[in-house]
Amino acid sequence: MSLSSIKLSHPNRKIQGTVQLTGSKSESNRALIIQAISKGTVHVENLSVAADTVIMKRALEQTRDANTATQTTIDIGPAGTAMRFLTSYLNLCEGSYVLTGTERMQQRPIGILVDALHSLGAEITYGNKTGYPPLRIQGGASLKNDRVRIKGDVSSQYISSLLLVAASLKNGLTLEIDGELTSRPYVTMTLNMLQEAGIRHAWTDNTIAIQPQNFQTATIYVEPDWSAASYWYAIVALSDEGSIVLPGLKAHSLQGDIAIVDIMSHFGVASSFQEDGLHIAKVADGTDKSLFDFKECPDLAQTIVALAAALKRDISITGVETLKIKETDRLMALKTEIEKFGATLVADGETYHLKTSGVQLHTAVAFDTYEDHRMAMAFAPLAMVFDEVTIHEPIVVEKSYPDFWEDLQNHGFKIN
Repeated sequence: MSLSSIKLSHPNRKIQGTVQLTGSKSESNRALIIQAISKGTVHVENLSVAADTVIMKRALEQTRDANTATQTTIDIGPAGTAMRFLTSYLNLCEGSYVLTGTERMQQRPIGILVDALHSLGAEITYGNKTGYPPLRIQGGASLKNDRVRIKGDVSSQYISSLLLVAASLKNGLTLEIDGELTSRPYVTMTLNMLQEAGIRHAWTDNTIAIQPQNFQTATIYVEPDWSAASYWYAIVALSDEGSIVLPGLKAHSLQGDIAIVDIMSHFGVASSFQEDGLHIAKVADGTDKSLFDFKECPDLAQTIVALAAALKRDISITGVETLKIKETDRLMALKTEIEKFGATLVADGETYHLKTSGVQLHTAVAFDTYEDHRMAMAFAPLAMVFDEVTIHEPIVVEKSYPDFWEDLQNHGFKIN
């Protein structure tokens, strides 16, 4: 497979089979931090094989083996979750650290989280531009203050980062969320996973309190990745005939992206939880629902916009402002790529309207990925309706779903 581009096609536009998805990256990275803080009391099973999780695991090994007499540089590359979680975690580790990443990572804001940690007593300075990585963190500083206020509408990962270390702070932590909370399911996921490891909390209105306490012996099992499942939903929706089994996915999941079950029911894909896993199938009936709110599941937005554009279905989306500070400005990237086949995405305040009257399903189309794994995987299913789809820089899928192209190939897609 070429590292610069691949060409996808599907000869009969019929899809059937079983796909074993990797463990959730979101759950895996939280579990690794919990395991590290617990000093081995907590065990983890079914870790994701995604690059972001591999990076997190390697970074935690670096901190464990660090020489506290010298400065340790931890480069997390493009792994945004690792950057946010380690910014808090490294304060618990003896030693001096530089936390850095790719050029794009150094353009992604971290100031809100650093300000919160400063208010608790952390010793963190910026290596270059104020508010952005790289960070210099003096581990082992005494974080005596126990109350912090943080904006809720920028990134839930800032909040999860603080909650993961809260029980290990001298006086615990009372965290007040300022304003509306974006991606609430991810904060709930963090608290539920902490609870699995014996850490109790109290959440009243906009305030979450965690007292100082020890982790208990526990095993955390990482569920397969619902974000990865979303691409198979799109493939089934675009097929002439489609049914896929996804083992291990639960009807009661910690992951916010389980919202794909309801969303895709409006695009004619039925879901059924059975003993051997989740069964999804193309059915005749969808709905005419036109407004979709991604506030609690922003990682699904690219998949749904690309899908709706290919189906020539006008929709409106909201709750997507956080997409501007992801691996790329995902809203701009989406707008640029769907315009290649005649769709447009028009901003109206914080609502975006997809217009498809000009869509033409050309024989072939090529999509750029912007160093963003979700751009690659959101547009790949369009090979079900175009004769050929070219994906540039396909290697980006390693970030969350390394087996994506192989899984497509195993289910009838031709890859050149």
